[in-house]
Amino acid sequence: MDHFLTTFEEITRSQWDRPALTNFHGKTYTHAEMAQEIARLHRLYKELGIQPGDKIAIAAKNSAQWAIALLAGFTYHAVVVPILADFTPQNIQALTGHADSSLLFTDQKIFAAMQPAEVEGLKAVMNLEDFSMLYAADEAAAEAIKKAAEAPDEKLTPDMIHYASDNMDEMVIINYTSGTTGNPKGIMLNARSLSANIIYGQTNIPNHPGETAISMLPLAHMYGLTFEFLYTFLGGCHLYFLGKMPTPTVLMQAFAEIKPYILITVPLVLEKIVKSKVMPALNKAPLRQLKHIPIINSIIYKAIGKKIMQFFGGNIRTIPIGGAAMNPTVEKILRKMRVPVTVGYGMTECGPLISYADWTIAKPGCCGRIVNHLDIRVDSTDPQNIAGELQVKGDGVMLGYYKNPEATAATFTADGWLRTGDLGTIDKEGNISIRGRSKCMILSSSGQNIYPEEIEGRINAMDNINESLVLERDHRLVALISLNVEEGDPILQDVQGFAEKVRQEVNLVLPSYSQISKVEVLADGFVHTPKHSIKRYLYT
Repeated sequence: MDHFLTTFEEITRSQWDRPALTNFHGKTYTHAEMAQEIARLHRLYKELGIQPGDKIAIAAKNSAQWAIALLAGFTYHAVVVPILADFTPQNIQALTGHADSSLLFTDQKIFAAMQPAEVEGLKAVMNLEDFSMLYAADEAAAEAIKKAAEAPDEKLTPDMIHYASDNMDEMVIINYTSGTTGNPKGIMLNARSLSANIIYGQTNIPNHPGETAISMLPLAHMYGLTFEFLYTFLGGCHLYFLGKMPTPTVLMQAFAEIKPYILITVPLVLEKIVKSKVMPALNKAPLRQLKHIPIINSIIYKAIGKKIMQFFGGNIRTIPIGGAAMNPTVEKILRKMRVPVTVGYGMTECGPLISYADWTIAKPGCCGRIVNHLDIRVDSTDPQNIAGELQVKGDGVMLGYYKNPEATAATFTADGWLRTGDLGTIDKEGNISIRGRSKCMILSSSGQNIYPEEIEGRINAMDNINESLVLERDHRLVALISLNVEEGDPILQDVQGFAEKVRQEVNLVLPSYSQISKVEVLADGFVHTPKHSIKRYLYT
């Protein structure tokens, strides 16, 4: 297996004068300029006394500078600690400390609300926008930063670029999935995990120098870091960072200008497009009548699908979906429109990919087949028909949780398999079906297993429903819903009546043991994770 740093070295040399990273409508770095910035940061680390294996934290919005700081850490053989910028400054400070970070890259807004002197062992805080100093722990650190900044740059040439790759099995990243300050889980991944994921991507979704891609997902999450950034960039692609969560207008402009070959996203984005743009068009006369004629139905769907692909810039070859399950109705509509959507499955603990299948062979309702660097098993007496916990083993699996041996021990089986916490089945062709989270499964009074996610999928497919959450209260099932309606919609005049209608309609297709007893409407919608899935624990 090739180390991802070996690939980085080769790409840097071969693409030396070509554009590498761009802040949309902002600065562009060529591969040569990136190499120069990395050399400057290495000089900074050396002057500060940072050693290979020391921790370097990054907490800011996506940008080319964010990516450069990440690669500078990796190539120095430091351990990089990406922290979500949407966490509170207090939580960012706590996680920086929990990871034993020697250095933090952040922005001025986050820094202004922090107390860096309270973080033990933190030598300095640097402004990610221009790599200037925001804080030094003492005079020696301040002098070291000044010395590094004033030292003349060595003029680099491609043949001078060499990044050691002898740390394949060593920890290179600690990724926090939560901003909690109580007992946070810092997932430790080695270079082998990242390399395996990147190689899988480039083998199964080949990319080429000269192609373009867009980064929208948070780089502080492994899905965005490994696949939106490292996989595309290490294929020689020119990557654009949109920065803040883009508006529809900015997105339309970005797709038209950049024309990416791939769109890596989460289900919510495509579900919103289908519900807000596609469904209203299909339900208007005369399409409402014509779509019932098979031949015309096919023509209509393909025509709408073509417009969607044009909206995405016209060059999209595939749209991998991850982070959450996709609404079955939306997936069916996208397939009829020939939009190249495929649903994968992964978790941060696997860096992140567990399963995937190209959209041309993917089985509807499934999330692909196990990747070739992992093995999978189902903790079930009948893995094809009876759901059990999915467990994995292989090159992608984490080393454990940082400074949390109890959580690490609980996450692995006695024979060394990682417990995913997800319940699923695997058919004879190897297609994986996720039934739900083991901690979300509800056991009915009659002993039946109820998977809330399956009921939610049915509710979400209904008109005027944005999202839903099914939970148990007093041994009865309750559905919380958020609406997808405009101001002044008649539904808002009788919300309770609409909720009761939803309850009655969904119960018509549910077995008796999983009937919904009540539907509640959340006026302000749900609180989401950075991956746009609902924070279920807030409602249980």
